[in-house]
Amino acid sequence: MKNRPKRETTDQGEVTRRSFLTWLWVGLGIVALMEFTSLVVAYLRGGKPRQEKGTGEAIVEAGPAEKFAVNSVTAFVRGRFYLCRLEDGGFLAVSRKCTHLGCTVPWKDKEKKFACPCHGSAFDIRGEVISPPAPRALDIYPVAIENNIVKVNTGRPVKRSEFKQEQVVYPT
Repeated sequence: MKNRPKRETTDQGEVTRRSFLTWLWVGLGIVALMEFTSLVVAYLRGGKPRQEKGTGEAIVEAGPAEKFAVNSVTAFVRGRFYLCRLEDGGFLAVSRKCTHLGCTVPWKDKEKKFACPCHGSAFDIRGEVISPPAPRALDIYPVAIENNIVKVNTGRPVKRSEFKQEQVVYPT
């Protein structure tokens, strides 16, 4: 037989304050137990299944190549990257995440560098480290130019240790 708290009533059939508070605490305890159970189940079940790196295709059309000025950086918030047009006319899609701790790295146009606000790392327009503590260059995304339209595949980030000339894509 279950041990339930007995409802204490007055002679007129009203519930006493003590019995009301007892039932309130029992109800709150059950709600807290249900919340805790749902958290444990959600943790054990995990979140959404993640795509494996390199299998997803997320193409972002940046626009016509002539739209981007030479030696300029254009931010693409939706794709989480910067499209850099280098002095020689080539394109490079650079990640916004610092390779030190993953902070978002803004482009400082006056200084012509990416400056991390978290720990002071700095990167040039090609994503090369010019001021540590970042251990390596910014990641890049594959760029393709089809019919003079610049397209960036944000589904396949490329980790790199340094800038190499073959990473740059040129319009034909």
